[in-house]
Parts: sequence; structure tokens; C-alpha cells
Amino acid sequence: MEVKKPKIVVIVGPTASGKTALGVALAKKLNGEVVSADSMQIYKHMNIGTAKVTSEEMQGVPHHLIDCVPPDEEFSVAKYKEAALEAIEEILIKGKLPIIIGGTGLYINSLSLPWDFQKKDSDETIRWRLTAEAEVLGKDALYERLKLVDPATAEIVHPNNLNRIIRALEIYELTGKPKSHFDEESRKQEVPYDYIMIGLDWDRKTLYNRINHRVDRMIEEGLIEETKMLIERGYDWNLTSLKAIGYKELKPYLEGESTLAEVVSILKRDSRHYAKRQMTWFRKDERIQWLKMGEPSNLETQVMECLSLIKPQLESINESE
Repeated sequence: MEVKKPKIVVIVGPTASGKTALGVALAKKLNGEVVSADSMQIYKHMNIGTAKVTSEEMQGVPHHLIDCVPPDEEFSVAKYKEAALEAIEEILIKGKLPIIIGGTGLYINSLSLPWDFQKKDSDETIRWRLTAEAEVLGKDALYERLKLVDPATAEIVHPNNLNRIIRALEIYELTGKPKSHFDEESRKQEVPYDYIMIGLDWDRKTLYNRINHRVDRMIEEGLIEETKMLIERGYDWNLTSLKAIGYKELKPYLEGESTLAEVVSILKRDSRHYAKRQMTWFRKDERIQWLKMGEPSNLETQVMECLSLIKPQLESINESE
């Protein structure tokens, strides 16, 4: 007899798309708990700049993988996968529904695709050489090389993300095959859960307006003071955490090199660009069912529409048991 896998709900979408509010509302309807899939909300002390869910917004729904590590601790995708799987098991043991919420595509795929981080080919010598080449030639040269040998990966990697560019080139040099080949192969393997994936789909103009308003609200709520606090605590601008959109853009202002209006404009632009990259990533995933969003935002309507997509899949496993 075929063993039915536990069902996991996943809510994805770009920044400022309303994932948090919808996820909490769904958790209350479906007796669920939330597992964050946000690569920056994992860090402590970084609340405003990451739009971290507040205790009020949680409405009593337990949230996992938020405020877990200090900003100066590296937190890899492999570490995320291990911690998230533990959280999912804890939720399932309690007889509740795990609901994954986030916009970090790598985190989502690490759970929903059978990526084995222990078996990834790696060679420190190659990595060091590529790093040295980037220092001499510039990261753009390595990105252009990646576009030639692995255009599929280059399309979803930001040109400034040198770590991922080097990693993809390292895999290619070691194996003779692009990283995208292994990613595609991994999609054919088995995973321990069935993922019901919902994406929040906004028209671009409306989403960009929401992003702009969110940035204004972050400034009003104390983003500048939060950033100052992080630096005063001794956290360095070169940390992965402080390279997050929302903090690095303020550096010129805090160092007296730009006006506040200039850095806020750049922060809005970078946030919009990030949202575009997120949607490019998620659009490629054919497993995602898209929920059309719009203004004025009606959360109750969105919840009911989302439930209409989720419940038939949840009920199908109950009927077969």
C-alpha cells in the first residue's frame, strides 16, 4: 500500500506581498504553526529592516526560525534545512499543520526539493582561485563566465552575489556540468512531504507602491536608529546580515556621504529590484498555484480563496486513509 506523505502548506511571494498576514490567518483556520523561510528574519536584533513579524501580528500562532542567531553568525541554506525539518516534525507530532511562509527561494527549494548539501562537490582550491580572480578581474567578469557555462543559474543569481556565482562556477569546474543540471535532477527525487504551494500574485505597479509605502513606514518606525544600534554593537558592514536590503543602503547616510532622501530613494529602488528577482525565481516553479492579489486588500477574501486551493488537497489525503 502506498504510504501517504504529510501535507505541508507553503506561502511564497515577493517582499511586501502580504505573506505574513495571510499565513497567520490560514494558520488560525487550519490549526497550523508557521515556519519562516526568510533568510534575514533568522537574525536577532534586526526587526524593522527585515519587516519581522511582531508578537501582535502573530496573534498567538507559534512561529519558528525567527530570531535564532546573532547577526555575526553565518547561517547557511544547509543549516536552515536542518532546523526547518526539525520544526516541521515538531509541528506534525502535535497534530498540527506546518505552514511555510517566506520569500527566500533557496530556503523554499531546500525543503521542497531533495537537495543533499552533504554530497555537493566542493574544492577549496578552486574556490580560492575564483575568489582571487574576482578581486583582480571584478565580480562582473565571473558573472559573465557563469552566463556562458550556466545561463539558467545566472538568470536567477544576482550579479552582485559573488558567493553564489563562485559556487556555481566551482560545481561546473569540478563536474563538467552546470549547477542547473543538478538542480533539475534533484527535482526528480523523492521528498518526505507533499508541499501545497501558493504564490501571491500582484500586478507590478501595485506591488511597487506597497514596497515604497513599506520603506517609508520603516523609516518612521526607526530603521535608521536600528541600523545605528547594530553598528554600535560592533557588527560590521561586511557581515552577510548587514548586506541585507534595508541596512546597507543607509551606510552612506550614516557616514555623512549622502542625504536621507537619496538613500531612501535607493532603498526603495533596491527593494523593487529584489521583488522582481523573487518573482522571476518563483515564476519558474510550476508547482506553485497563484492567488491573484489586489487593492484594497481584503484579507478575509484572500483567505477564503487560498483555502479553496488548499482544502481539496488536504482532504484528499484524509479520504484515502
